Amino acid sequence: MNDQATDQQKTDWLRDSVLATELDTAEIATLALAMGSERLASQDWLVIEGDPRRTLFVLVAGRLDVLHRHDGVDSTVYRMSPGECAGTRAFVDGSPRKAGLRAAHECVVLTLEPDDFEALLAEHPMLVLKVMRALFRITHSNLMRANQESHELRNYVTRSHGRY
Repeated sequence: MNDQATDQQKTDWLRDSVLATELDTAEIATLALAMGSERLASQDWLVIEGDPRRTLFVLVAGRLDVLHRHDGVDSTVYRMSPGECAGTRAFVDGSPRKAGLRAAHECVVLTLEPDDFEALLAEHPMLVLKVMRALFRITHSNLMRANQESHELRNYVTRSHGRY
């Protein structure tokens, strides 16, 4: 279900996100103006795996489950907390979604479309640069978390000689 939050609400929500880490107050307000918002009921899908939608999402209230489908079964691989972003890869390179996003509880997300973000480039190049750095940090953090989980699983399997 769509929900049009006020510009002030979007600014307040964005301020507490990882996307706004480097942004000053004016930059946060400018970015918030370029963003939309969506409210989801519990168990509503935001996107499904393979979806071509390039939107960047910032979870601002509630919880989102990141799900991966294997053999027709959706498995939760991560539960997002408010302030976290999803969809960085699709947003930057246009690739289809590698995972689905479903509301674990009622939640609110801010949305940013690539065209709306790119429109900021002419008048707000430093804002765009700071957001791109934030996207890099988010992607790097996700990669490091996945590597750590893979390492822990490898250690578990090795120590138990393949017996789980």
